[in-house]
Amino acid sequence: MKITAIKGHLMQAGAPGHTGWSATGKSALATGRNWFFVTLETDAGLVGTGEGSGWPRVVAAAVEDLSRLLIGETVRDVERIGQKIRVALMGHGQTGVVGMGALAAIDMALWDLNAQGLGVPVSALLGGTTRASVPYYVHAASVETAQAAVADGVRALKVGGTKDIVERAFAIRAAVGDDIDLMVDLHGPPWLTTGDAVAIGRELEPLHLLFLEEAVAPDDIAGWKRMRDKVALPLAGGERLATLAEMRPFLENGLFDVVQPDTGRFGGLTQMKKLAAMAEACGIMVAPHSGSLGPVAEFAATHLLSAIPNGLILERLEPDWAGRARTINTALAASNGLIEVPQGAGLGVTLDLDFVASHPSEKNIAIATGGWNAGTENQTVLTQARRPRAPQFLTRKTPTP
Repeated sequence: MKITAIKGHLMQAGAPGHTGWSATGKSALATGRNWFFVTLETDAGLVGTGEGSGWPRVVAAAVEDLSRLLIGETVRDVERIGQKIRVALMGHGQTGVVGMGALAAIDMALWDLNAQGLGVPVSALLGGTTRASVPYYVHAASVETAQAAVADGVRALKVGGTKDIVERAFAIRAAVGDDIDLMVDLHGPPWLTTGDAVAIGRELEPLHLLFLEEAVAPDDIAGWKRMRDKVALPLAGGERLATLAEMRPFLENGLFDVVQPDTGRFGGLTQMKKLAAMAEACGIMVAPHSGSLGPVAEFAATHLLSAIPNGLILERLEPDWAGRARTINTALAASNGLIEVPQGAGLGVTLDLDFVASHPSEKNIAIATGGWNAGTENQTVLTQARRPRAPQFLTRKTPTP
């Protein structure tokens, strides 16, 4: 079975109803969210579907350029095709999540095609299932959104941002009880310095979080080591990293308890499977990032988590933009905090291409508003300590002993 055409499908996705990315439940990303899908056509008549992220509008251009190298390639040669793409990217420098996002979209579609050709789900090619359903968590910006999610059967919640984060996290824990897993995402700069991240982490320790996510920037290894030494919480990160080499120091130095590769920007299922094995050797769990992705990557992540022994949990926006369900022709089955692993051939998902085409990309970039120190929003500096500091962090009435 050989590739005869590679087509990109870029769309403007609507904003989700709410997220946990900020105290307000809104995010700059939601106002410029694009989804990018690929379809790989073959001489056997089968069509594979994939999704790439990292900067979807730019990834779309990368895939269009790469497609010239791949027509006529044999679909089963997934690893060799991936290596060919990596070699082709070398001349452009370290292309990061854009290059690996392009690879992710193509790689995902190749796995879909190979599984379709054999009449089995992708999880079977990944080694078979270790679990028939995958746990997921949703974002909660407030007590009200947290309680609504739990009422729908969700068993894990994530709170995001830094504004009033300690107060909000404690309020949500009190509202939903100890049986619900709780996570906090600090997002890294420009929101806080390492000293501030340590202060927040220590305040959050009594909540016994499932993990504290992105406490500092992904390129601040010294900051991660400080967090590891100073904060008694499981640490999670990796969503902004693109390659195994970038992940390696975090794994080898024990800086992650949970690694979070983005399903659309980490080189596809081939590389995510390799990362899962590296993490397993280090006693680290895998919880794929999916906060800005469309539905195809969610199918891929579900197959992966079902197959690897160290799969922890999957991120999910729920509720999301109503058009998400219309983008694909078959939705994942989810209830009581669990997603059922699709059992059909391939990934188990196809696109409604007419619906995708009816939402052309308008913009794919935005800058957050409302989270800066007073009078500094127009500066848009990457690193900015919180000032005045006490109101930002010491929001609980009784300090930690």
